[in-house]
Amino acid sequence: MSGQGSEGKNGRLAEALARWGDRLLELPLWRTALMRALWLVLALLLFGFAVTVQLDPLQQTLFSAICFAAALLLYRTAGRLATLVMMMIAVTVSLRYMYWRLTSTIGFEHWLDMLFGYGLLLAELYAVTVMLLSYFQSAWPLQRKPTPMRGDVSSWPSVDVFIPTYNEPLDVVRQSVLTALALDWPADKLNIYLLDDGRRPEFRAFCEQAGVGYIARADNRHAKAGNINSALAHTDGEFVAVFDCDHIPTRSFLQICMGWFQKDPKLAMLQTPHVFFSPDPFERNLDTFRHVPNEGELFYGVIQDGNDLWNATFFCGSCAVMRRSAIEAIGGIATESVTEDALTALKMNRQGLNTAYLALPQAAGLATENLSRHIGQRIRWARGMAQIVRLNNPLLGPGLKLGQRLCYLNAMLHFFYGLPRVVFLTTPLAYLFFGAYVFHAPAVMVAAYALPHLLLSNLTSSRIQGRFRHSFWNEVYESVLAWYIMRPALQALVNPRRAQFNVTAKGGVISQAYFDWTLARPYIVLLVLNLAGLLAGLAQLALGTPSLDVTLTLLINLAWTLYNIMITSASVAVAGEVRQLRSSPRVAVDLPGALRLPGGRQLACRITDYSRGGVGLVLPQGVPVELGTPVHVSIFRKEDEGVFPAVVAFSRDGRLGVNFRPLTLQQEIELSQVTYARADTWAQMWGSHTPDSPLQSLREIGRIGQRGFALLLWELRSLATDRLSRARRLRADIHKTREQ
Repeated sequence: MSGQGSEGKNGRLAEALARWGDRLLELPLWRTALMRALWLVLALLLFGFAVTVQLDPLQQTLFSAICFAAALLLYRTAGRLATLVMMMIAVTVSLRYMYWRLTSTIGFEHWLDMLFGYGLLLAELYAVTVMLLSYFQSAWPLQRKPTPMRGDVSSWPSVDVFIPTYNEPLDVVRQSVLTALALDWPADKLNIYLLDDGRRPEFRAFCEQAGVGYIARADNRHAKAGNINSALAHTDGEFVAVFDCDHIPTRSFLQICMGWFQKDPKLAMLQTPHVFFSPDPFERNLDTFRHVPNEGELFYGVIQDGNDLWNATFFCGSCAVMRRSAIEAIGGIATESVTEDALTALKMNRQGLNTAYLALPQAAGLATENLSRHIGQRIRWARGMAQIVRLNNPLLGPGLKLGQRLCYLNAMLHFFYGLPRVVFLTTPLAYLFFGAYVFHAPAVMVAAYALPHLLLSNLTSSRIQGRFRHSFWNEVYESVLAWYIMRPALQALVNPRRAQFNVTAKGGVISQAYFDWTLARPYIVLLVLNLAGLLAGLAQLALGTPSLDVTLTLLINLAWTLYNIMITSASVAVAGEVRQLRSSPRVAVDLPGALRLPGGRQLACRITDYSRGGVGLVLPQGVPVELGTPVHVSIFRKEDEGVFPAVVAFSRDGRLGVNFRPLTLQQEIELSQVTYARADTWAQMWGSHTPDSPLQSLREIGRIGQRGFALLLWELRSLATDRLSRARRLRADIHKTREQ
């Protein structure tokens, strides 16, 4: 009885304390500006102490172990709060590392140590700055949802759809125009224009046949930006939707996007994601399409959604709607940079106008076909961002709030990763080749501070980005591009007015697999250097070292070099171009269909993929269909049915591949409506990759690195064999000439 009475008394006491605590928290005192300021100061003091307090190796290791264990627990915990706490842990550990670097590791005594040591320090400062800015951007994505249009349809605004083109073939442009005709918007409020900077008669004839507007101009001044500005002068729609000529919109695009303009009178631009129904060079050459997120998905999956919170959404040149009055308020689409889209959004924000992002794919396009075109596109982006830094720096000038300035700053800093990436890929060689110490500190301290920083920053990035960027893949993407964007970005920073716009070509085939020796040369050089460094380090290890600290230093540099070998060999694999024989990539789907055979027999089937030229089908078992059989294919979209003449080009085990016979223009439009214009086509692909697993991702890149090694050895062997054969033929010709 006494025990139960004691428990009851304790329970009542706990309830009383809880009620007292709740009343205390509800006091107005806590909501005053003074108390908030005091809490902020206290938090900053505690954070500063956590970053700067000096610990010995054992204490630092224990502190890092506790942080890592907490992060692992949070990694498996759902919710935004867990992500924010992981960010704070990662920031604390990373800033502890940088504070230690700046205060305890740069007492260099030799000029070689100083050269490599300060080079690495600057690269690390850059990387940590970008990391902190990315955390700021992605801490709380807005996750905007569509809002429906209000009022009678007759009161809805007019929209001009612009499809700019320059040198792209009509086969690429045709599908975008025909699908735009299916846009779900009042017909008297919708006008579609093909903006032809190539001034081609066949394009004009196609537009007349399709019933869409055709606008050409006398020159190509200011490239795409000038093309759009010229069209603005000849049109009068209240809103402008822009699609690159290879981007195919769904019929719901305007219905999904326009409601926000009605809701927010200050909204100047709304951007939707860029998704691609064809693989980019990384995905095709490494066979990762639809398995590993591509290079651009992080921007549209995470960064743009974070920018939206701070009213700093970028215009990306396509798949966007803009208010005409807002474009006029900034003097038209920006022409001072070759990335005219980002600068246009920046100018809108400076005018106090809003920009927004809707993370719902409503269009899809063609990715760059080969590595050369891909690199050329990224070079233009890097040049353009460097131009903006010089000519319209977001940190300077009026009109932007702090959050907007930081979001724009991070976007521009990102394209200067070229030099830091090369530094990271070569730094361990300074010790392995020359004995240079880039850290003026004991190896055990380097491990105690650097490893937790690397592990926690990668784990936190995996938590934030896992749906749209797998761990360590940014190292591969950046390593492939670093050498090529480094010089153009720095040149544009020095002389911003020299950069010229270059069009990224789309469409075409790769008829034969080949290895791009020219583009791969930097990766091969870096790979060979790291292999030589590995051999040099292993030799030093085999010969013995004078102290434990030297041994640990050697092991750290060897581990770093092994990682660099994995990344550079994976980069080499990207240069192995794989054949691409279809000029019109197929889109994987699962749709109801029907097949009508000669004689009138009709079979229910499933559509497994489609393209402009044909579809793939799965038939019921036991229904053989011979090659060359003329058929009619039905594709359904809700109650609508499109029927298209075709011929069987492939037949095996109940699977058919059929090619469309020549279609009328009306049939082409119907085909677009039941395939490319479907509202659900691209959304189903969005963020549907396998969730990130850092260890699995590391193993996958390791396997790709092995493939890179095998590919390089095969190409070297083929090259040697070819040269030997030519030498033999030359000797035979010389011998024959002498005999004559």
